[in-house]
Amino acid sequence: MQILADRSGAEVCALEALGPWLERFSENADLDDRFADAVMQRHGIPHDLRLGLRTVSGAFRGYGASARVDTLLVPGSDLTFRDRTWTVHHRPGHSPSDTVFEDAERRMLLGGDHLIGHVSSNPLVSRPLEGGDPDDRPRALRDYLASMRLTREMDLDVVLPGHGAPVTDHRKLVDDRIRMHEKRAAKILRMLDEPRTAFEVASAMWGNVAVTQAYLTLSEVLGHVDLLLERGDAVEARDEDGVTRFAAAG
Repeated sequence: MQILADRSGAEVCALEALGPWLERFSENADLDDRFADAVMQRHGIPHDLRLGLRTVSGAFRGYGASARVDTLLVPGSDLTFRDRTWTVHHRPGHSPSDTVFEDAERRMLLGGDHLIGHVSSNPLVSRPLEGGDPDDRPRALRDYLASMRLTREMDLDVVLPGHGAPVTDHRKLVDDRIRMHEKRAAKILRMLDEPRTAFEVASAMWGNVAVTQAYLTLSEVLGHVDLLLERGDAVEARDEDGVTRFAAAG
């Protein structure tokens, strides 16, 4: 990013909470990987698979570098480009820093990965931008559902996503996504007739997934188990030798 900014003269803008993370990219990327490894260990992903994921992540990190942020964006503030004004909205869930930009005059939203028409954005369990303990991890799906409900209330004609075709009925899409997550939570509840780790649930749901998908599917299961636990849907967590298993209560 910094190379592009230096060569083009572009101004680098980032969410206020993300600025310090970007300026210490390598250090924070390593802390993120350590956080993810601890979450995976806690929830039953074997050592060899965790090692493979760490290798893949390290390769991707090689494409990144620290960047100097010129403008820190505060939710509710505006970015003005000639004849257009974009209002900044923080929409955590898919990641802690997900940000969307609204052109209220044109009823348009730059949505990034927050809303995608052809696929549901994964609520990835991520280390908070300000740091945190893996045993007190964020509830990513809960945050994502709350963010989608905020977006649902916006008056929009079109959402321009980071992938795929424009979304022209964001309220229907949000409603569809919420129903999908409710169905998935109910399916997982039925699978907890005996104690299982989140990884065991993910393996039962999606089979022998690729190494690159293991953390994504783990995050998906943890998000839905979080919903069940918060709603008191007869699910309990049991810690055994540093590994958490979930089961239907009783």
